[in-house]
Amino acid sequence: ANTYIGNGPNFMVKAIAEENGVPMPSFFGYMVYSGLVLIPIFVLVTLVFFRS
Repeated sequence: ANTYIGNGPNFMVKAIAEENGVPMPSFFGYMVYSGLVLIPIFVLVTLVFFRS
C-alpha cells in the first residue's frame, strides 16, 4: 500500500478544480453517474459475448 500513488494526483486535481469553481461530483454522485453509464454497457457486453 505504501507504493500506491494513484489517489494523490486525483485528489490534487479535484482540489485545484474545486478551488477554481469547477463543480465536482461527490463520491456517491460519481457512483450514480458511472452506474448509469456502465451498467447498460455491461448488460450489452454480456448479451453479445456470453449469450448461449
